[in-house]
Amino acid sequence: MWNGDYWFLLHNLISKDFKVRYRNMSLGMFWSLLNPLVTMGVLTFVFTTFMVNREIKNYPLFFLCGLIPYNFFTLAWSTGTSSLSDNAHLIKRVAVPREIIPIATVLGNGLHLLIQVALLLVFALFGGKGVNRYWAWLPFILGMEVVLLCGLALISSAVNVYIRDTRYLVESFNAVLFWLVPIVYVSPSPQYRALFALNPVAALVMALRDILLDGTRPAASLLWKLSLGSVAVLGLGLVAFRRMKRGFYDYL
Repeated sequence: MWNGDYWFLLHNLISKDFKVRYRNMSLGMFWSLLNPLVTMGVLTFVFTTFMVNREIKNYPLFFLCGLIPYNFFTLAWSTGTSSLSDNAHLIKRVAVPREIIPIATVLGNGLHLLIQVALLLVFALFGGKGVNRYWAWLPFILGMEVVLLCGLALISSAVNVYIRDTRYLVESFNAVLFWLVPIVYVSPSPQYRALFALNPVAALVMALRDILLDGTRPAASLLWKLSLGSVAVLGLGLVAFRRMKRGFYDYL
């Protein structure tokens, strides 16, 4: 069990990551809102002017439901992968559970996610179905993405200690993932929806659109796959990390 000192360290690592990201930037946290807004504006113009899809009624909200969880996934996994090598000096000097480092990196990116989710909800209030009882599922759905990412970051950060190319493999996978998640296109037809639900990021996007665009409850099967898959990846991450961490000191 972690004691109070470990929780204090976790809090400070999250705080440091958040502050360092915006240090010396004149716009500060506003970048967390500006980046998705600019991307949304450009793609909304393209897909409502040159590549019109009549199935999409509210493209800005439709697009943000996909972009925000995808951005969080790619950023948190990429920075989580390099977190141990980036904090080698801390690992060698302080006797703390090594698992804290990648988990703190994911949670630090979670603060940016909260800012962008606030933007998403503003768009949902003015352009979607408004507040409904299914909004209560949002913390659970987004929480499962955090759980999933903690598991992935534990695995990839441990592998990256031994194989430094791991970060670039993760970044390449994230680039491909953009097209495997229904961000700029409508969710697949029913015969392919079950297959897409196996992709946890796609499942998350579809659940968000069910809640915010359609005002309906996400399918129970989708929620089960998302939650069980996320918890399974976290468990696998903890086991793999504990087995690999024994040689960290020699490679960092």
